[in-house]
Amino acid sequence: MSRPADPARPDVYTRITQTIITHLEAGVRPWTQPWRAGGPVSRPLRHDGTPYTGINVVLLWSEAVDRGYTASTWMTFRQALALGGCVRKGERGSTVVYANQLLRADTDEAGEDIERRIPFLKAYTVFNAEQIDGLGKDHAPAVPAALNPDDRIRRVDAFFSRCGADIRHGGGCAYYAPGPDYVQMPPFESFVDADGYYATLAHELTHWTRHSSRLDRDLGRQRHGDAGYAREELVAELGAALLCADLGLALEPREDHAAYIASWLKVLRDDRRFIVSAAAHAQRAVTWLHEQSG
Repeated sequence: MSRPADPARPDVYTRITQTIITHLEAGVRPWTQPWRAGGPVSRPLRHDGTPYTGINVVLLWSEAVDRGYTASTWMTFRQALALGGCVRKGERGSTVVYANQLLRADTDEAGEDIERRIPFLKAYTVFNAEQIDGLGKDHAPAVPAALNPDDRIRRVDAFFSRCGADIRHGGGCAYYAPGPDYVQMPPFESFVDADGYYATLAHELTHWTRHSSRLDRDLGRQRHGDAGYAREELVAELGAALLCADLGLALEPREDHAAYIASWLKVLRDDRRFIVSAAAHAQRAVTWLHEQSG
């Protein structure tokens, strides 16, 4: 017998969005806070060391904020057992999601048989390595070797250079100009530190990927400050977070942090699915940038 739907149980999209809204209402961007805990900068990692992508990165960083984890590795109960570990009694797991599609037979207006693809999210539970006993050193999060600051700057400069964007320097504003298709950045020397410069550049290059000749991303922006603008800014913010983690950099808070949070909250309250979509757009942008730089 099938289990009746529980009207009081929120769906996956609602649960994800509410998690993000709760943090934003508290003035916390959950995709940046874990990096201040003193651990290595990293995306969350699966049991085999594969980085998580998309909305799962945001969800697990958010869990790390709430629960004080510094380990990057997450796994299911069964994966822990297979690796010789055991989730400690009483530990509460964290939700991640798997995106897939249902194929449904249907008939179009002309009476022809067609297949419709219906996207859905399936939730499952993972545990942080700090919740699991007996994993051993082989499955502990790897701590990268310290990098000389000059080497780090050269390495990251080379990455962004290979992306192929027209990056111009001067003035006191950072932005992407879609018409002439270039990124404008203040001089490197005007930033407090290298991380702040590269985090800002990562944000603007995520915007740069939306051009019709690249990922052709249109989220409905008509003018500065409208809902489409807020959607694109959230994608750029998440893209910068993912890219900075990949490059071993900390994402610095922007001076307009509070104003952006207010606009993101409105978008998320109006559309409970958008945080998942925004993370997917950000993931595609970052993957594209890696491909160009590779």
